[in-house]
Amino acid sequence: MDPASGPKDPKARREDLKKLRQKSEVVKVVDKNIKRLVSDMFDIMHADNGIGLSAPQIGVSKRVIIGEYESTKTPVPRMVLINPEITWTSKKETVDEEGCLSFPNLYGMVKRPERIRYTAMNENGKKIEGKATGLQARVIQHEIDHLDGILFIDRLEGNLYTYEKQAENGE
Repeated sequence: MDPASGPKDPKARREDLKKLRQKSEVVKVVDKNIKRLVSDMFDIMHADNGIGLSAPQIGVSKRVIIGEYESTKTPVPRMVLINPEITWTSKKETVDEEGCLSFPNLYGMVKRPERIRYTAMNENGKKIEGKATGLQARVIQHEIDHLDGILFIDRLEGNLYTYEKQAENGE
């Protein structure tokens, strides 16, 4: 799918699962289509109350991920990573809950390295290097997995579970 033709809702449908299992294409040039894709991804992620999103989740097979989470406890700064690669991971791993916008209301415990280093291009096409810990490191790893056709359900430490949704009237 061409980024200019518009994004799709990230909630997985049976026909989309095959696409989510494919490795994404490297971005050769950060042009207006990629910048529009990034903007659309932030709109979709915020609308769905997510903290990370990859281009394959909206039907675009490009190596682009984003993240952002405003919280006083565990913030994730706004990030755009194009062609990201993890260059180092800590030996220390932690198990924590993950969910995914492609699988609404499904959660599971996933073990990941607690700290990482990475390289990527930013939204202006400039090469960057960075470090991440905690939730930010988890988001980056989760979204890079999407670029490689790996889903969080492939890394579960136990079973999937859901949370019951509250009734609109509070009952």
